[in-house]
Amino acid sequence: QVQLVESGGGLVQAGDSLRLSCAASGRTFSSSAMGWFRQAPGKEREFIATISPSGSTTYYATSVEGRFTISRDNAENKMYLQMNGLKPEDTAVYYCAAAPRTWRATTIASTYDYWGQGTQVTVSS
Repeated sequence: QVQLVESGGGLVQAGDSLRLSCAASGRTFSSSAMGWFRQAPGKEREFIATISPSGSTTYYATSVEGRFTISRDNAENKMYLQMNGLKPEDTAVYYCAAAPRTWRATTIASTYDYWGQGTQVTVSS
């Protein structure tokens, strides 16, 4: 069992930066692929970024590549999402997720078994 808790969301202006954190409990964090997803009002949940268990492989959605950076600290059981150059269209609830059944970074939501409760990010224009 893995429990995930996101933090770091908030209200910012366009162009600002935020860093989201995801704290994980459980002994499988370091062997789990991890990911960030987001869901805006009236829209489906979408993939943002993923990172392999070792942190050596990352993938990003086209909409955030070059602006967002995913990272992890296996010693601290934490994952991060550094978000730079935020835009109003980045406004959403952001979720972290764990995929302990895979050793590969994965963009597919159905491969993630555990999800956090989400943290709201609001970007004003």
